[in-house]
Order: sequence, then C-alpha cells, then structure tokens
Amino acid sequence: MTRVAAIDCGTNSIRLLVADVDPVTGELVDLDRRMTIVRLGQGVDRTGRLAPEALERTFAACRDYAAIIKEHGAERLRFVATSASRDAENRDEFVRGVMDILGVEPEVITGDQEAEFSFTGATKELTGREDLHRPYLVVDIGGGSTEFVVGEEHVRAARSVDVGCVRMTERHLVRDGVVSDPPSEEQVAAIRADIEAALDLAEETVPLREARTLVGLAGSVTTVSAIAQDLPEYDSTRIHHSRIAANRVREITGWLLRSTHAERAAVPSMHPGRVDVIAAGALVLLAIMERIGAEEVVVSEHDILDGIAFKVAEDAEIAKRGQ
Repeated sequence: MTRVAAIDCGTNSIRLLVADVDPVTGELVDLDRRMTIVRLGQGVDRTGRLAPEALERTFAACRDYAAIIKEHGAERLRFVATSASRDAENRDEFVRGVMDILGVEPEVITGDQEAEFSFTGATKELTGREDLHRPYLVVDIGGGSTEFVVGEEHVRAARSVDVGCVRMTERHLVRDGVVSDPPSEEQVAAIRADIEAALDLAEETVPLREARTLVGLAGSVTTVSAIAQDLPEYDSTRIHHSRIAANRVREITGWLLRSTHAERAAVPSMHPGRVDVIAAGALVLLAIMERIGAEEVVVSEHDILDGIAFKVAEDAEIAKRGQ
C-alpha cells in the first residue's frame, strides 16, 4: 500500500482524499476525505479574473489540507484544478499560492483525462468480481450535466450531455421562482423528452447498450440507494457498492414525482439541498436504465478523486521500481 493524497479543485468546491492505495489489487482505504466550499469561480465569467476573496478562501482550505496531508504522512500529492483557474488572467497568482502552501503545481486536466480518472475511480475496486461483467458504463448524474463513460480496463468512449437534476428542475418545474409540488404529467413528460434527446446524443459516440454493468455516481444515484435501503440516515458505507434493481428505481422515481416537498424532506437520508431536485435526478437514472435494458445499477461513492489517487499510487510504484 502507498499512502497518497489527491486534491480536486473545482469551480465551487475543493476536495481532499488521503488514502492507502494498492494500485495492483485496486484496494483503496480512506484515511481522510473531505470537501470545502470555496467558490473559486466567483465572478470569473464576468471579470476574467479570480476574485481576491475567492483566492483567499481557496488558500485557507489548502492550508488546512496541507496540515492533514502532513499529519497522515502521505508520500505523494497530485492537485487537479478546474478550467476556471486556467482561463483567468491572474492564474499565476493561484498557481503560486498553491505551490507555496502545498509544494505542487495545480494541474488543469482535459475532458478525456477527467473521464479516465472518473472511470478508474468508479471501477477499479470492481476488477476481478465474477458477478460484475465488462464493459462498464459509468454514469455521473450531476446538477447541470450527465457524463457517460464506457470501457473495460480503460475508457473506450465518453460523452457529456446537458441534462442534470438541477438543470431539468429549473427548466421544467420552476414557475415564478417556485418548484411545482408535485409536478404535472405534462411537466414530467417534458423532462423525459429532454432526457431521451440527450440519450440519443450520447449514443452517437458512446455505445451505451454494449454495457454489461451500469455503475452510477453522484448525489441523485446515492440518494436513490439510501431510499431503496430505507436507511435511518445517510451512510456511505451502506451505499457504496449497493445494487438497486430497475423495478425498485422505477418505484422510487414514481413516488418522488408524486410526493410533496414536505414528504421528500421527511426522508431521513435526504440532504436538504436535494429535496427539490431529486425527482428529476431519479428520472434521469431511470431513463438510462430503461434505454440500455439494465436490470440493476451498482452505486459507487468513488469518483474522480479516487481515480487521481490510484494514478498517484501507480506513478509512485513505477518510480520505486525504477530506482
């Protein structure tokens, strides 16, 4: 096992993972996993610059993370950054601050690299399981978009489409600033039409129906798993690698689309920020499962951060062998 650290700095949040990793067996043991909201991209579209207060919030989080990394004695660190930090006029200030605090340069990765890291993070631990077959389809249902990645050991094809739980909710369920509660049949049909069109787009480049195992990531999928298991609170250890049958996803999605805000908020495992968008997110998942004929979805709590950690451990192993 190699002790490594990975940092993923996005537009809104910065996340840290310190873990013991065996890149050969695919074993990853969390030592510390955390997220801090820093809003690094605050105003960057309008001004073209990273705001001083956004930089300071990010540097403060980096200082906290540096202490945690040192405390755990991680051998190596990789810092992956959002495109906002690449495009900003004052990106040198950001790079210099991160290097002063953490000793590594923030690295802006391509969409292909992002897909590879996400795929690795989600599937590495599944290697060798006889009950799960390749190729895998990894689906990351976010707020604004959904990413589809198909592959065996590595990515064969990937595509991002503009359907996500927040985007679908805001586009179809919000009237005069208020979310329809519950939505009408016409509103649900409009969401479904957008999802189907996005799936058509994804299938132009990604062979979705060739997948033998569907792996689902992000909050919409993990919340559906928590509801399916009737968890008394959100429990990542119970959710990670849980398997939810298509019929159960259909039942839960139907209930979410019929329920009121109060009923959804009363679900003990529901994050408050997900109450109004979970129905649209569940509908995206259900539509994907129906499109490819998946009998179940394997739920993963691991994503791009874990993929970065695996790559750091692999590089460390190669370096050791080269000495």
